[in-house]
Amino acid sequence: MPKVLIVEDEVAIARLIEFGLEQAGFLVQMAESAEDAKMLINECLPDVVLLDWMLPKMSGMELLQILRQNKRTKDLPIVLLTARGEEKDKETGLNLGADDYVTKPFSPRELVARIKALLRRRTPHKSDDVITVGKITLNPAEHRVCVDGVAVYFSPMTFKLLHFFMTHTGRIYGRGELLNLVWGDHVFIEERTVDVHIRRLRRELEAVGVADYIQTVRGVGYGFGNVSC
Repeated sequence: MPKVLIVEDEVAIARLIEFGLEQAGFLVQMAESAEDAKMLINECLPDVVLLDWMLPKMSGMELLQILRQNKRTKDLPIVLLTARGEEKDKETGLNLGADDYVTKPFSPRELVARIKALLRRRTPHKSDDVITVGKITLNPAEHRVCVDGVAVYFSPMTFKLLHFFMTHTGRIYGRGELLNLVWGDHVFIEERTVDVHIRRLRRELEAVGVADYIQTVRGVGYGFGNVSC
């Protein structure tokens, strides 16, 4: 379930957004200032930040620049929320690194659609889109996997790992990358834990005849190899 951080100092607007996002199935955190948002982001990276332009003390634009200059948060998906609808303002926000720009007042349904589209572009393993690679079809919303049309059970962690691989085919990922991208950068576990889950995933795929989809490059990492569809 994707986590969204709302950075908005107008409580009524923040609560309205929170309600709409929770109804759409998102986990929601809220911060009323850039300083509070920085603390929450330092504790645990959200999947998307909804950032109000005009905030007390530090502005949303200042926070945006700080996040984009930090290696840990430079790729964090960020949507600017603002009443400033001039073309030059949109250009400024996007040039500073915002992924999208939503002008107030906006429809909660539009905002949800924008967030889902952003997740599909930037972090496809966080979206609920059904995906098929080779013989495997994965439905994130139903936590369901079918191989050649037959339903197969996967444990929660191997399901998450499989979802990541299926949305990032054709590239090898190191253990550290997989820990950050699949487990999350706030989870402190040994890199060798990745090996354990890869072996478990391979066994589960082997049981249905598709273990060869998992690729291992010794000394480099793991990936989902090219498979015939």
